[in-house]
Amino acid sequence: MRRAVVTGGTGGLGRAVVRRLLESGARVAVPFRDERAYRELRAATGEPDALWGAVADAADPAAAERFFAAAAERLGGLDSLAALAGGYVGSGPLEDAPASELPDMLRINLLTLHACCRGALPHLLPRGGSVVTVSSRLAETAGPGAAAYAASKAAVVSLTRSLAAENRSRGVRFNCVVPTTIDTPANRKAMPAADTSKWTTPDAIARVIEFLLSPEAGAVTGAVIPVGER
Repeated sequence: MRRAVVTGGTGGLGRAVVRRLLESGARVAVPFRDERAYRELRAATGEPDALWGAVADAADPAAAERFFAAAAERLGGLDSLAALAGGYVGSGPLEDAPASELPDMLRINLLTLHACCRGALPHLLPRGGSVVTVSSRLAETAGPGAAAYAASKAAVVSLTRSLAAENRSRGVRFNCVVPTTIDTPANRKAMPAADTSKWTTPDAIARVIEFLLSPEAGAVTGAVIPVGER
């Protein structure tokens, strides 16, 4: 039985990943900040006994450390981390963006990942395991109006590759999925005029993440995997 933490588990992609992991027989822990969103997740999964969550600021290293220790105790160990927590801000051209935009994007997308990997590794190393991170196609192709976001997501790729190299011989794998825009209600609301035909469904990404977390992907580490149309 897999024992997994899913950060960002109450979001559009996170819900799909949590659902697939629970359906595969895994036990799952989710840090959250919104009690209502977590209750909705529990109600939607149909597997409330296999799902546990607690309030935690995943970007805070001390809070992340406490959460992962509690999750490992609650689940009976830990072998998987789907590090999905993140966010997007795009305020237009660089000269018009607030000075806080880059620090905000780095905190949400990079520092959260760093804190969670740091919190998870002491529990993953004794038994081996897998970590999957999520970047964005904008990290590769860039685009106007989102320099801070693209930079933070490019840093996610770099951190993933570095941790894959660092932990290859220690039995913990790190891989990164790179989707196109994810087809979630929040993204449709934010971009009502967008062409959604090339967006990627949460379930399509969740299937890739589930595979990368599984023992069947045991030979895969340090990979950066595009998901969806280019």
